[in-house]
Amino acid sequence: MFIAMNRFQVAPGAEQDFEQMWMNRESHLHTVPGFVEFHLLRGPSREDHVLYASHTIWRSKADFEEWTRSEAFRAAHRGAGGTRPLYLGPPQFEGFEVIQTVGSGAA
Repeated sequence: MFIAMNRFQVAPGAEQDFEQMWMNRESHLHTVPGFVEFHLLRGPSREDHVLYASHTIWRSKADFEEWTRSEAFRAAHRGAGGTRPLYLGPPQFEGFEVIQTVGSGAA
């Protein structure tokens, strides 16, 4: 598995607009081979921002990379530049290959 994360520093007072933007966008992820799961995470508040992360799980790094070259990716990110006033600077990408997974064992 591969986990792709983008970290966003959202300006104070813009949290609701940022969350609504994510909740209302068409991600197209459900159409992409290798996509497993997506999470939008809200982290700690600081004096100048609130930390958020998008967290996407993929079957493999190759599947993630194929997504970044797809029409679905372009469609999901169309107009993203217009949201810049909501956060400080560009998102910070981090990609991780999964080394170990421990589950609860619950069905």
